[in-house]
Amino acid sequence: MTLSSDVTGGSDVTAGAEATAGADVTDVSDVADVLDVTRAEVCAVAISDLFVGAGEILASPTGLVPQLGARLARLTHAPELMLSDGEATMFADTPAIDEPFTEPEHYLPYRALFDLIARGKRHVVMGGSQLDQYGNHNFSAIGNWQRPSHQLLGARAAATNTANHAVSYWIPRHAPRVFVPAVDTVCGAGSVRLADARFADLRRVVTNLAVLDFSGPGGTMALVSVHPGVSVAEVAAATGFDLHIADEVPTTRLPTAGELALIRERLDPRDARYREVPR
Repeated sequence: MTLSSDVTGGSDVTAGAEATAGADVTDVSDVADVLDVTRAEVCAVAISDLFVGAGEILASPTGLVPQLGARLARLTHAPELMLSDGEATMFADTPAIDEPFTEPEHYLPYRALFDLIARGKRHVVMGGSQLDQYGNHNFSAIGNWQRPSHQLLGARAAATNTANHAVSYWIPRHAPRVFVPAVDTVCGAGSVRLADARFADLRRVVTNLAVLDFSGPGGTMALVSVHPGVSVAEVAAATGFDLHIADEVPTTRLPTAGELALIRERLDPRDARYREVPR
């Protein structure tokens, strides 16, 4: 769905200058036509903005839209961002998200990856089946740990990630069953558990409706911006706990015309992004 049909929601995005919440990486005069921008493209740009000022770190995005956002960041405001195939090689090229890398740059064995992790030189964008108001994260099991109703991925490296370097989350379907009062199993640690973790850096949550962070009272989740066409009430209703909501909530910025061209013509010409966030 393009924004032309639902731009009459609670957020006024008719003026480009108002669609600049998040990092200031764009000349607002270059903002794309709001009527032609899709929700998936807004999400990709919001994830790209997670890497503003990142410098030479390894980006580890999980999911199609996060991969799109990380590659968009590398081609625009974060040229030093390192990208890998998720196995043992970093690459110099930035292909479309449904094409393989072809220009190996560095060998990245596990020992080198762990060195990057230990030095905080990594930013992971993880998925999640449950998140609570403090950012505790679960993609291991739903229900009682001894007899779960659903067995999922397992804890994997979520705890290590949250304790050592920047972590953000991508939730393509913002719903109460994901944003829960308490997660069934803790995989990635939240703000309270990370209070004494020297290198922890819990950043943001990007969803198909909004951008959130943990700037609320006591490290709780707060609403940073709503996507064009989404109302604050819609986000609150899709969240299973009380969000910290400021009096004025800005609209997530739109892509620039240049960013939109990169998304559509170079990084995702076959529209894979709509598998996660339909038009």
